[in-house]
Amino acid sequence: MTTFAALLSDLLRHEPGRPLLTYYDERPGDGPDQHPGERVELSVTTYANWVAKVSSLLVEEHDLERGQVLRVDLPAHWLTPVLLGAAWNVGLAVDLTGDGPADAVVCGPAGLERWAVHADEVPVLACSLRPMGVRFADPLPAGVHDVGVDVWSQPDSFVAWDPAQDDDAALVGSGAPVTQGELWRAAAAGSALPDGGRLLSVTNPASPPGIVTFTEPLARRGSLVLVVGGAEERLAAVAAAERTSARHPARS
Repeated sequence: MTTFAALLSDLLRHEPGRPLLTYYDERPGDGPDQHPGERVELSVTTYANWVAKVSSLLVEEHDLERGQVLRVDLPAHWLTPVLLGAAWNVGLAVDLTGDGPADAVVCGPAGLERWAVHADEVPVLACSLRPMGVRFADPLPAGVHDVGVDVWSQPDSFVAWDPAQDDDAALVGSGAPVTQGELWRAAAAGSALPDGGRLLSVTNPASPPGIVTFTEPLARRGSLVLVVGGAEERLAAVAAAERTSARHPARS
């Protein structure tokens, strides 16, 4: 069986302490989701803990079930791969395009106005994208759930009562659904980075062209270095400091 849960479990058994995700915020400015100079690194174990907490949040607090659809409307951020992983961990299909109906939505500050009006129809979860994943500084619209409040009370481990299968849909939206088995087999055979490599990316993982920047490092025992807003000189410095072996998108 090739599922997200199986891949993550294997990494936890063999390489629990190695870095899996490193995030840099290099954007200037003081927007609600901008934190210049922020660097966050998640080991396999820390990432798995976050995934477990969010998995429990989705299932226990919002009654989501295997086979339902989660719309992920998040920018490039370290929490984005966490939400993707949690969705697949509980057997949800992820919609990155917004082209079809969803059973729940997760968004950042920029999506609040768009999705708050749907909070009486489906669960709407919002991430502040502030350091350490904390709560929003200001009250949220009625009915919108603050992930930074609700996630901390969730357990550090999660066992699905109805585990995801490799023929469950992992991605839906534009085109035919992609199953978990198809997603992870393609990732294992991908070319974005060598086995065990570190991929420097400036692409949002929660986007059709960017999904490989998360799936391939996970499937090939590598890691993702996600940089937001860096100029070329800064990207080169991060690549050197983090000893990355590939870049997305590749330079021509």
